[in-house]
Amino acid sequence: MGDSGRYGSYAMELLINEMMKRGASRMTMEAKVFGGGAVISGMNSINVGERNTQFVIEYLNTERIPIVSKDVMEIYPRKVCFLPASGKAMVKRLASTNTDAFLAQERAPLKSRARPPAAPARSIFF
Repeated sequence: MGDSGRYGSYAMELLINEMMKRGASRMTMEAKVFGGGAVISGMNSINVGERNTQFVIEYLNTERIPIVSKDVMEIYPRKVCFLPASGKAMVKRLASTNTDAFLAQERAPLKSRARPPAAPARSIFF
């Protein structure tokens, strides 16, 4: 798991323990997961957002804390507004600043579409 997993686990345990100190029950905890996008151009090779997202999902799964809502990955930065009293979370995807990834994502559907069969060749002479 490496250092990032160790620190991630430590941070998650601190968070869960603090929630329990404030009256939360581990049996009724639910998670909402947001972020993990490739928002910075040139950071695609180390996949920080993807690795963090995988870690959180696996951690919550291991701890049997259900994920009730998520908006993760892709290329969009997000603005998250969380209302602790109700547990409501509102997420707004912002315009991408990672132009390389944005262009690749926009072109992907074009590449995956099957090309229609070519029309039979017709010669026209004048």
